[in-house]
Amino acid sequence: MQLSVILFDGFTALDVVGGYEVLSRVPDIQVEFVAEEPDLISADTRRLGLAAYRSLNDLETTDILYVPGGPGVERLLADDRFLDRLAALHATTTWTVGICNGVGLLGAAGLVEGRRVATNWGWYDRIGAYGAIPTGARYEIDDKLVTGAGVSASIDTALVLTKALAGEEVMRLVQLGIEYYPDPPSPDTTIREVGSDARELVLAYEDAVAIPLLTEPPAWHTYLEVRALGVGRTG
Repeated sequence: MQLSVILFDGFTALDVVGGYEVLSRVPDIQVEFVAEEPDLISADTRRLGLAAYRSLNDLETTDILYVPGGPGVERLLADDRFLDRLAALHATTTWTVGICNGVGLLGAAGLVEGRRVATNWGWYDRIGAYGAIPTGARYEIDDKLVTGAGVSASIDTALVLTKALAGEEVMRLVQLGIEYYPDPPSPDTTIREVGSDARELVLAYEDAVAIPLLTEPPAWHTYLEVRALGVGRTG
């Protein structure tokens, strides 16, 4: 079974890697990383990149389409060609996965209307505008649409998909293999228990830091340019 993970400039690393770490352990899953063009694609911090080795335009079908989130989602919401490709691929899939505000890309592609979805808490109103029903859950499965809440929920979402793909016993073994038994130090156990002041700070960070950071080149571009000039070499 083919799992196609979409990468784009400004993705959030754990949205991708959390799901990958789980699903790559499922028997008979073949994972590939896909982007608009094959390249080293920068995450939102500009310090980490993942290699996409297949072009989105060359991908005609897939069994599982996996769409992460991140600050880079905002640019793609207005990219009709990208959204059309998602919609075309969704028509071929057995499962379509959206994580965090990557669910918004599925919404913009017309794939969530009338569906119960999980997404990042900051996106409840926005995803509702696409006709989806945000439930506030950690993950949701509605027909072949599998959606997850923010960032770390990629692990939970991938585990529930593992159960659908290979059964509960395999899911439990994968969970054991990655030792995923969360016990966070925070006393808050649900998003509803977090104060509004903290939520406002997180949203302010996104606006003031995370999105503007995407205007900077990836860190390795600067490093390679410096190395090419011979700066810092000692012999």
